[in-house]
Amino acid sequence: MPSPTPARRSHRSHRSRRTLLRVASTAAVAASLVAVPLPGAFAAPSTGVVIAEVYGGGGNSGATLKNDFIELGNPSGAAFGLAGYSVQYLPGSPSASSQWGVTALSGSVAPGGRYLVAEGAGAGGTVALPAADASGNLALSATSGTVALVNGTAALTCKTAADCAADPRIVDLVGFGTAAVREGSPIAGASNTASVARGASLADTDDNAADLTAGDPTPTNSRGESAGGGSTTPPTTPPTTPPVPGDLRIHDVQGTTRVSPKNGQTVTNVPGVVTGVRGYGTKGFWIQDPNPDANPATSEGLFVYTGSATPAVKVGDSVLVTGKVSEYYPNSSGGSQSVTELTGPKTTVLSSGNPVPAPVVLDAANIPAAYAPDAGGGSIDALPLDPAKYALDFYESLEGMNVQVADVPVVQATDKYNELWVDASSADPRTGRGGVVYLGYDKPNSGRIMVQSLPPLTEVPFPVANVGDELTGATAGPLDYNQFGGYTIAANTLGAVKDNGLQPEVADRALPSELSIATYNVENLDPGDGAAKFAELAKGVVTNLRSPDIVALEEIQDDNGAVNDGTVDASETIKAFVQAIEAAGGPSYDWRSIDPVDGKDGGEPGGNIRQVFLFNPDRVSFTDIPGGTATTAVDVTGTGKRTALTASPGRIAPNDEAWNSSRKPLVGQFSFHNKPVFVIANHFNSKGGDQGVDSRFQAPTRSSEVQRVKQATLEQAFVAKLLAADPGARIVSLGDFNDYQFSPALQTLTKDGVLRDLVNDLPESERYSYVYQGNSQVLDHILVSGAFKPQHVRYDVVHINSEFAAQASDHDPQVVRVKP
Repeated sequence: MPSPTPARRSHRSHRSRRTLLRVASTAAVAASLVAVPLPGAFAAPSTGVVIAEVYGGGGNSGATLKNDFIELGNPSGAAFGLAGYSVQYLPGSPSASSQWGVTALSGSVAPGGRYLVAEGAGAGGTVALPAADASGNLALSATSGTVALVNGTAALTCKTAADCAADPRIVDLVGFGTAAVREGSPIAGASNTASVARGASLADTDDNAADLTAGDPTPTNSRGESAGGGSTTPPTTPPTTPPVPGDLRIHDVQGTTRVSPKNGQTVTNVPGVVTGVRGYGTKGFWIQDPNPDANPATSEGLFVYTGSATPAVKVGDSVLVTGKVSEYYPNSSGGSQSVTELTGPKTTVLSSGNPVPAPVVLDAANIPAAYAPDAGGGSIDALPLDPAKYALDFYESLEGMNVQVADVPVVQATDKYNELWVDASSADPRTGRGGVVYLGYDKPNSGRIMVQSLPPLTEVPFPVANVGDELTGATAGPLDYNQFGGYTIAANTLGAVKDNGLQPEVADRALPSELSIATYNVENLDPGDGAAKFAELAKGVVTNLRSPDIVALEEIQDDNGAVNDGTVDASETIKAFVQAIEAAGGPSYDWRSIDPVDGKDGGEPGGNIRQVFLFNPDRVSFTDIPGGTATTAVDVTGTGKRTALTASPGRIAPNDEAWNSSRKPLVGQFSFHNKPVFVIANHFNSKGGDQGVDSRFQAPTRSSEVQRVKQATLEQAFVAKLLAADPGARIVSLGDFNDYQFSPALQTLTKDGVLRDLVNDLPESERYSYVYQGNSQVLDHILVSGAFKPQHVRYDVVHINSEFAAQASDHDPQVVRVKP
């Protein structure tokens, strides 16, 4: 689990509305997926405003009109807002020094209406243009050039038809004469006395030569006035007054902090283009303003929550949305970030087929290394966003916006909820197998992003990937936030998986003189799980762990699993597992355990999970000492070579409040080569209730840590008592400690040098047994007393589960081989 410890997802079915987004897995899931493209800039004919007429001969020899002009037309049935748009001009044969000229626009074009942009005047001509709707000073060529309608006011930089076709800001483009930049072929015939214009229908097939013709200039403004003071014939049925954008834009709603300045208020006719639609689970859609402001802290995207209603919009729709601004916290108990959204929406579709705003590329160049501002444990909601300094602020500044990652490593495998994690920042340190290593509370890796998919991608199999694979090509969609994953790309476009061939590890064989001891969390195992799970877990023990002499198991459930009827016995569960190991070619393990008191050890209700010792009687013997019960505390008796447990198996301080609703350590006394070995099987308290690494409270509170420190204190005292009786006592403490090697709990357990945590002997790139939210981290440990000299210890985390889409458990097992 990542710092600062979001809860493990052992009961994922209890989900809030934001997280009910999952699509059932298909029977055959492809290992790769062909990318599904987003709408292109003008790869499809325009259905909104188009360039209706271009004239560059104003004031030239023989011209009647004094000015050049560009006229726009709206063939759709809805008004088209032009705030933030521009018309731009490039010479027909641009040189290296040529630049696009820009005229900014404002207002809107009525349905079926025209919009006149007056440009530069020449020395000649006798007739003025009608009152222009916008004015500039572009000096158009009369015979050859390119005019573009652009979503934005920054000058274009493209100078070839191909490059301009790739620029999503270009809404429409007309090349005339010998223009190098054009749609299809350029339209011929422009001159001092002739403009190029579309027909009355304003048809756009993306071929300028086919769509426009040369003829007499006919400049017409939004009021229908033409040159000389006349007006065009109005439509037979005048259009009704169209809805117009309100006073607020998305960036006004989002504001410069995490909480909207309009929170709780109703906002009217907020404009945007639909960038993604979710028609299942948490229904709604995202909109984005194609005309951003200049403040990098204000997001231009917004989620519109439609409740139980399936959204009646599609990607590319230009819409106006009226609704109440709300801050939704997907996981308020875990301190999650909020999602600014509009609820109870009323949506008006102005036009369809509009280009989706170009995605913001997430990569190492723009994701800050620092993760979050520090508010001393308080909320960062009201702090001004600093997206250049903190990764959490950076993601919040893009909330709801179209974003993209490309050619990124997979750092958490595809799970059963059809989601995976990638690393957009190529963070270090990396594991030797392609993951991202988590090494400290102050070192959260800032580039981890979850990927889910939106329709139409949900109609095809989600890509199956393991850690170390690569998601090639572009993956893009709105940036979402959800309860269990934090910031997430709700992908409209998914890259393809490049399989890098990750294989399960196999441990080295133990020497005959070595005692091999393993730990394995088998994830709520009970007979109802079916033979396949038992067989896969057994394979891990036999093939990957090489049949250790002792195996400490965690999460063995009682014989009827989660049925909460008072059953606590687990003999049928254990027998089924032992038989599966034998069937896989392993030894005939014997076993020891203590049944817990019903409902007192936490875990899945009714499951009564507990630790169990398996041991190979051909290699090691168990020293049975009667007296161990669920509520009887084990103690130490004797000194020196006569040191022993008062009960074997036994439980450490089972009645202490430190173990409330948590598993009590199981202690067993073994004999190997006639030497006693004390083994403690652990499953410490879970991280449930902790605030997540991406919490709005920074630094996050790790409330569950308090109980684990208490547990570690009790166990450390027990180990110290054993060592006081026999300083040479051979002690192995292992299991799922639900905490990191640098945590207070593990520091407490190793206090005074009573135990050594073997994970610290590994290179940093190998220190992990579990993957959560894209972080490869340590939850499972093997610790040994000083009687085991470093040169006589061989330790390994055997990676067979945590990095793979197909898992027998969510934990990797570990094994140590020691010479007592």
